[in-house]
Amino acid sequence: MPDILIRGLILLLVFITVMIAVERLVAFTAGRRIEGRAINKRLGMIETGMSREETLILLRRQGFDPMNEIPGFMAGMGQKLHRLLIQAGMTTPNSRIIMLIMALPIMVFGALLVFMLLTGVSISPGRLFLLVIIGLLFGAMLPITILRFMATRRRKKMQEQFPVALDIFVRGLRAGHPVASALDLLTVEMEDPIGSEFGLVVDEVTYGADLRDALEAMAERWDLDDIRMFVVSLSVQAETGGNLAEILENLSKVIRERAALFMKVRALSSEGRMTALMLSVLPLFALMIVLLGNPRFYFEVAEDPAFIPSFSILILMWVLGVMMIRKMVDLKV
Repeated sequence: MPDILIRGLILLLVFITVMIAVERLVAFTAGRRIEGRAINKRLGMIETGMSREETLILLRRQGFDPMNEIPGFMAGMGQKLHRLLIQAGMTTPNSRIIMLIMALPIMVFGALLVFMLLTGVSISPGRLFLLVIIGLLFGAMLPITILRFMATRRRKKMQEQFPVALDIFVRGLRAGHPVASALDLLTVEMEDPIGSEFGLVVDEVTYGADLRDALEAMAERWDLDDIRMFVVSLSVQAETGGNLAEILENLSKVIRERAALFMKVRALSSEGRMTALMLSVLPLFALMIVLLGNPRFYFEVAEDPAFIPSFSILILMWVLGVMMIRKMVDLKV
């Protein structure tokens, strides 16, 4: 058989093998995504054999108390980080995440320092200061930025799911279910994050907590006005009586109208928000491009005695600028 035919058959077999492998990979990925949508994280953890108490501790991150484990002057930052991790859906232990955030700047600083020594660049105070700033920017700010992005995305999804959850809750009440059973419907019918969150509420009530306190804790975890209005509606109905299904149905309409108004405001302010994003990210992007393209540029500039004070002022001006821009584009609805 001619060599050209053998090569053609080999290429054809390789092509068919790659196509089958890609098709299997796509089918497996699609199946996992469908399976992930069918259940929320809480039900998935229970399905693996974890008890409801262990699931409650992991999802609520109850093993961490910022007021006790962090010094007083950093307790506020610890509380914000604790809430951020809950909103981001992280179940990794807090100690491991804090150690990672503390270790990454040191690792980036060490890698850049080794690079300087290997390339024969001399070490000076200005260059060490530059390495410290780069380590803090890309070692500490980058993980926190990723966590904030994950938390923001989950909060937006939570806001989108909440009116649907209210509709399911109202249908459960009108079908004759009590409040606890209607809430339990949400734990098996809703996806993450709201399915797991209402599951935590049901678990807390099961272990003896008051329903109002459990819902207020959920509202505090997510810092959403929609959930607070839901808690207030339940509290007022419990004290004064009335048709709870009708109250929550009207609340669902109010939340949807408020969300529609919010989307209109975001659409009108999209140009300003994009400009703010570009102005905030562009200095960091330029710094990264110059460092990757011509690292000796900053190393040579760092030799100047005025580099440390001038670069410190530059960083301070950038931080103040980002804060002012965020205040300008942060529209309240």
